[in-house]
Amino acid sequence: MRTPLQTAPTKDAATEAAGNGDGFGALPDWDLTDLYTAPDAPEVAADLEALDKACADFAATYEGKLADLDAKGMLACLKSYEKINLTAGRLMSFAGLRYYQNTTDGDRAQFLQNCQEKVTDSTTPLVFFSLEINRIPDDQLDGLFDQDTDLARYKPVFERLRAMRPYQLSDELEKFLHDQSAVGAAAWNKLFDETMAGLTFQPEGMDEMSLEATLNLLSDQDRGKREAGARELARVFGENIRLFARVHNTLAKDKEIEDRWRGMPTPQTGRHLANHVEPEVVEALRNAVVEAYPKLSHRYYALKKKWLGLDTMEVWDRNAPLPMDEERVIDWPLARKMVMDAYAGFDPRMAEIAEPFFDKGWIDAGVKPGKAPGAFAHPTVTDAHPYVMLNYLGKPRDVMTLAHELGHGVHQVLAADQGELLADTPLTLAETASVFGEMLTFRKLLAEAPDAAQKKVLLAGKVEDMINTVVRQIAFYDFECKLHDARRSQGELTVSQINELWMSVQGESLGPAFTFMDGYETFWSYIPHFVHSPFYVYAYAFGDGLVNALYAVYEEGDPDFQEKYFEMLRAGGSKHHSELLKPFGLDASDPKFWDKGLSMISGFIDELEAMEA
Repeated sequence: MRTPLQTAPTKDAATEAAGNGDGFGALPDWDLTDLYTAPDAPEVAADLEALDKACADFAATYEGKLADLDAKGMLACLKSYEKINLTAGRLMSFAGLRYYQNTTDGDRAQFLQNCQEKVTDSTTPLVFFSLEINRIPDDQLDGLFDQDTDLARYKPVFERLRAMRPYQLSDELEKFLHDQSAVGAAAWNKLFDETMAGLTFQPEGMDEMSLEATLNLLSDQDRGKREAGARELARVFGENIRLFARVHNTLAKDKEIEDRWRGMPTPQTGRHLANHVEPEVVEALRNAVVEAYPKLSHRYYALKKKWLGLDTMEVWDRNAPLPMDEERVIDWPLARKMVMDAYAGFDPRMAEIAEPFFDKGWIDAGVKPGKAPGAFAHPTVTDAHPYVMLNYLGKPRDVMTLAHELGHGVHQVLAADQGELLADTPLTLAETASVFGEMLTFRKLLAEAPDAAQKKVLLAGKVEDMINTVVRQIAFYDFECKLHDARRSQGELTVSQINELWMSVQGESLGPAFTFMDGYETFWSYIPHFVHSPFYVYAYAFGDGLVNALYAVYEEGDPDFQEKYFEMLRAGGSKHHSELLKPFGLDASDPKFWDKGLSMISGFIDELEAMEA
């Protein structure tokens, strides 16, 4: 997934774009028939029934017996478990992707909820699996791995399960939490999504528009439109802020209760375990970025304030185009060519893997009423293929978004050979191929820039994207840390208290170039990551720093870089980040690693400052 700030037209324009890609060429839609032909297709009902039976049979065969299995028996057990995951994943991918196409469609929302409840009910008998695995002594498991190389390939699956061993609850409580999930956090997530999708905005002097369209105004060349958009966002968020505060309070308390029962030492522990990353590595990343604020965001925005001819910048100036930036609409065929040429220039295999996304209905690009905001790449299941969602509006930033999400898609295709249990990549590494794809596209465009002015615009745009990916996301992470800590220590948080936490990180991260309008304190409310995936956001900064370090190795001319890179992507979730980075001579546990990544951003700002001389 990508950071929340994407672009979109007004509703009227969205309707046109959905019909014919007006101004952008023909924009592709998803063809979901590779999953199922329709929600009422007989295969959907058959798979739901098969899933229910498979889970019951699995429990009847293995519950209470995992510790007695030999290597062959454990491998057969894992294969059955993997097949169940494939069926459940296919059902939920289809239901979710249909829903994202139109989150305001009641039938789609109902189908998603029904699938979610049925899959949850069917898979409840599987809860024993991880609990029993974690009761098997380490030496016994290691002995099984020694006996069978095919089973040993799945060792990372067991390691991930056993990382949760200190925080495991009783069998009964684990089953209760599993059953309750569909009406717990997942229900609050849906309330947030549907509320956000249903909001309408009418900036002064303009027609009614969606959230995406209003956010799009914040990057308009006309400062008056940017201000109107920002003030209307603040007004609508303010009118709904009590609901969003309720969502955040409830989810934070829900997390606190489960974390407390599990004995997790911090609110972030669960995310670190899921990401297979050590807390000290994340802390080193966070500290390196915060210490770099003055030489990154503060320094860049001081330059931008000068370019814009302002005494002080407001929040609506943060993503403003530069005065010399010509408004340019990039049609879909050209966007495709830009990204594919950049991918092919790195390695023809990368372009070959990306090609089917354009030709086989694996991309949904147009902006449409009710469509989920932002952009993402969904891996679905390993015996199908990923799908990419965009809200394409023909801006250079949208081309970078295409490059980003296609990078995810390439990564997911390559990792699929690992199988359902090993393909999934931790969030910290999941951004690697996406950010690398962006960097390839940017470098190609920069090399082909016709003059110094265009090069300056491209450099500035890249720096802003990197600041949004690194500085802004670490500020988001700090906000979440403060929010969850405050919810634990103070109880229910008022709107004002949450607003204060938000503003405490904004000034620090953006720097003295900015002043903040009344109402900006509510802008935490629209960030979906806080709701869907607490503490997800540091993965963006992790991925950007990692890619910057990787790209430095690539530029140094390692002759085997492409092979090493493809091997890293093929590994999926089968290796720890230390193993994946070792062939490149990189170590994320070394604090200097992050300085190396941040120095690339600082170097771009150096270039921009030199252009001023």
